[in-house]
Formats: sequence, structure tokens, C-alpha cells
Amino acid sequence: MESAPEPKRVVTLIASATEIVCALGCRDWIVGRSHECDFPPDIKSLPILTEPKFPVEGASIEIDQRIKAIVADSLSVYRVFPDSLSDVSPDVIVTQDQCEVCAVSLRDVEEAVCTLAETNADIVSLKPDALADLWADIGTVAGRLGIAERGDALVSSLKSRMKAISDKAATLKARPTVASVEWIEPLMASGNWMPELIEMAGGRNLFGEAGEHAPWLEWEALRASDPDIVLVQPCGFDIPRTLEEMHLLAAHPGWGDLKAVRNGHVVIADGNQYFNRPGPRLAESLEILAEILHPDQFDFGHKGTGWIRWDSSKHA
Repeated sequence: MESAPEPKRVVTLIASATEIVCALGCRDWIVGRSHECDFPPDIKSLPILTEPKFPVEGASIEIDQRIKAIVADSLSVYRVFPDSLSDVSPDVIVTQDQCEVCAVSLRDVEEAVCTLAETNADIVSLKPDALADLWADIGTVAGRLGIAERGDALVSSLKSRMKAISDKAATLKARPTVASVEWIEPLMASGNWMPELIEMAGGRNLFGEAGEHAPWLEWEALRASDPDIVLVQPCGFDIPRTLEEMHLLAAHPGWGDLKAVRNGHVVIADGNQYFNRPGPRLAESLEILAEILHPDQFDFGHKGTGWIRWDSSKHA
């Protein structure tokens, strides 16, 4: 049994890392966060140590163009405030090295830390590409915080919850096909852990490969696949924000002819809070998918908050 851990001053610069540290029972250790860290809600009271280098308002195509322009110049899309980082005097900084579009990068953090002559902060960089990486990341964070047993317990609990769903889903005969959309304009399918979650929830994933980054998706390919379910969960968008852009999808030729559209199986989910955060709430993401794919078999109470059905007559 672990002895009482020595508290550390922790900075989390990616939303999923914040959620991991909190799920490990160390919420009170966090002394600073990124501008995107917003769960649990009381985390918003902590100092913000980062900001985007581009306006985050506007249509998805405008955001995409701004990001591409910055990345084309080999620049990160976010910046860290070195002085603010120095003020909170962290022992541990948790960041990521998976996607420079999604969150503050390892390079950002290393550059900021290099300007602080007196810091000896331990930089923990996460790189989640698949579910197995999430379990490894939780173990890494727990180990660096000196609470390895808590990490093992958390991983075991999350795996158990998710296995109960996948075991039940595996007994069902129906396996609807799913086209998961991670960005609306330009069109992008889901990758990384999403194909795994869709399969675990009792569906058949049509686009994107487990463990690989989200791929661009041609409209004609989606149209030709005629999926049973179209799941729309853009990275960083909540449900109201996604609703603002659904007209762009609906404007594609043949949209109304899709089986999913005709049968009322176009679903909008909160990609910001759930599917695009590789943290403990991927368990809730699996619950949401199970509700969507097999509503007669699963009900975890997420409908209306985590996901809704898109109705063109109401949301046009």
C-alpha cells in the first residue's frame, strides 16, 4: 500500500491531462492550466498560462485556414506565458506531443521553461494515439506524481466500465455502420481512439484507422458508403457550436438521400468535452456511443447533454 504522497505543484497544459490529474485525486495539486482546461468546472478558477495565436471565432473553414497558415511557417498554434509559468513555480508540467493543433505542444513548453533560469520542473509529455496509450499515459502521470497505485486503480476501473459495455454490445446482432465526422469544412473523419470506441459500442466504423490521426474525407466517399449513422463531433466544438455549421453538411449534393438522414440517424455529440479528449471521460464517450448505436439496449442518461439527434426542421 502506498504511503501518503508528497503533494506537488502541478501545471496541466492540455484539458485531458487536467482531467487525468483530477481523476487521480490530485485536483488540489494543480496550480495552473491551459486556456482550454475547463473540467472539472472549478478548475477555471486557476491561472491561465496559455493562449491561442489565432482568433478561434468564425466558421470551421476559417479556423482551418488560420491553423494551416501558422503551421506552414513551422510555428505552434498556441503560446505559453513564461512569466505566468514562473509565478506558479511548478514541480511538474504535463503537456502533450500528439497534436500541435489540439493543445500546447512539448516544444512550446520546453521553450517557455528554457527562459526560466531557476526552474527544475519535470516535464511530462503525453502522446495518446489509441486507447492503449491513454492507459499508459495515466500510468505515466501517476508514476511521476508518486501515486502509481492510484494510476493502476483508475485504469482498472475505467477498463472495467468499458468492458461491460463492449461485452454486452458484442452479443447484439445489429452492428450499424458509422461515419464519424471530426471536422465539417473541410471534411475530416475521426481517427485515433474513435474507431476503437465505435467498434466497442457495437458499430462498424467506416472511415479512419485506430491509432492513426484523423484523415481527410471526401464527400463522395461518405455519400457512397451510405452509413446507417452519421456522427458529427468536431474537435473543440460543443453541440450548439456544431449546430451552427450543420447547414454546411446539409448543403452537400445528395445529403438528403443518405440513409442516416432519411431515418433520422444524424447525431451531434459534444466533441469538445468527450470524444476528442483522451482522458478518463472516454468512458463516458463510449457510453454515449452505445446509447446512439443501440438506444433500446443502453441508457446512461447522456441524451440531451452529451448528444442529440439532428432534426433539419428544428435546427436548420
